[in-house]
Amino acid sequence: MAMELAKDDPAYGDMASKFFEHFVAISDAMNRFGGTGLWEDEDGFYYDQLHAEGRTVPLRIRSLVGLIPLLAVGVLDDAVVASLPGFDKRLRWFLQNRPDLAGPFASLQQPSDHPGAPAHAHRLLAIASRDRLERLLRRVLDEGEFLSPHGLRSLSRFHREHPYTFRLDGSEATVDYEPAESTSGLFGGNSNWRGPVWFPINYLLIEALERYHHFYGDALRIECPTGSGRMLGLQDIAQELAGRLLGLFLPDANGRRPCHGDDPRFAADPHWKDLLLFHEYFDGDTGRGLGASHQTGWTALVTRCIAEARGADVAL
Repeated sequence: MAMELAKDDPAYGDMASKFFEHFVAISDAMNRFGGTGLWEDEDGFYYDQLHAEGRTVPLRIRSLVGLIPLLAVGVLDDAVVASLPGFDKRLRWFLQNRPDLAGPFASLQQPSDHPGAPAHAHRLLAIASRDRLERLLRRVLDEGEFLSPHGLRSLSRFHREHPYTFRLDGSEATVDYEPAESTSGLFGGNSNWRGPVWFPINYLLIEALERYHHFYGDALRIECPTGSGRMLGLQDIAQELAGRLLGLFLPDANGRRPCHGDDPRFAADPHWKDLLLFHEYFDGDTGRGLGASHQTGWTALVTRCIAEARGADVAL
């Protein structure tokens, strides 16, 4: 039987405190200096690590895996915290007694720490500090890396010309950019982590950018696309990404929708042209739908993009 707790129940505050402490411990482990964290300052990216032969090796693959830390973000409203006396007490103790963990990498920051940010009574709880967020977004919004005309690729296009090869005990494995179907049968031939646009992580990143914007406001502006000289706030960047995802399904002047590829039936045949499929993932260069064609479990998230586009001249 499910148990519901009232906010004035001490167990509610205890549970909030426990999740908070776990979050801070994970954040510290991921961001720790001295070669034990996942952040590589030289590249400005979070990498997986392999522990082998008594050493730690960062796997320098720029994929969505390294962007997932951006998803761990929330805004703690002071009024809500004050309504949880147990959690409020624990949080204040933590800020006073563990400044080593409550600093920029646990990101328990207030707007006053960032000139120009909205003057609201809340704190940001995030894995990535502002500096690391900005550095990651430069890669995210680079059209030569993650940013495609149709959303974010699951693997940086950088790896097309620069495959990553790992060698151990006489064996080697290589990862390169595969925008469409996998060229090998590894993992059943599914390549949605190797280059295509994949809706679930795109959607979660859009939501994360909206949360960051709620905290930073227009005080934080990022060049989008990278190198364009066009500076946008994070809310506008979230809308830009949502628009690119929606563009997968919108017809061009010739009636061609990127998700349908070059199939002429969907562009001209009156019996086919208004049919839309919810493909599992999409070619990272062309937007052509791939994998399962009825993946409403996550590709139906495009409806959120349609909602964002309301008021604009957008028709499916």
